[in-house]
Amino acid sequence: MQSRRGFLFQAAALASLSAVVLTSGRLRQAMAADAAPAETFEVQHSDEQWHQLLNDDEFDVLRRAGTERPFTSPLNNEHRAGKFACAGCQLQLFSSNAKFDSGTGWPSFTAPLTGAVNVSRDSSLGMERNEVHCHRCGGHLGHVFDDGPAPTGLRYCMNGVAMRFVAGTA
Repeated sequence: MQSRRGFLFQAAALASLSAVVLTSGRLRQAMAADAAPAETFEVQHSDEQWHQLLNDDEFDVLRRAGTERPFTSPLNNEHRAGKFACAGCQLQLFSSNAKFDSGTGWPSFTAPLTGAVNVSRDSSLGMERNEVHCHRCGGHLGHVFDDGPAPTGLRYCMNGVAMRFVAGTA
């Protein structure tokens, strides 16, 4: 006869396994296409140097994987043609053509520019998510979810403080 504790442990293990097995194919494809961030990056600085280059909010998000408060980024209301670049290294990350209003309070995109980001597993806060990093400096940008619109079905939910908008052609 199985104890209640044993049953609960098995149920939790089965639920975790189910979540892994049911991971969206689109999300798996995004993660396969964008390998986990490398340990070394084209742009590297010490924490002291990053503090000199970034304000406190930018440093918290880009270098400490913080999250800005929803609905506080001016980039939510940015609708001009152009590109969204990393605030840490200026690498162009997203085109304005891929931006959409997700209603979540953070700038959201259906896809990054080719080779601009890496995606890795994030198990912080007691949940499994897919963290998005700048390919050039490794800065934390946000997370990607499989509840976005066509054509990709993905929602790259980015911290606006981690990016700068550069007006021009999308």
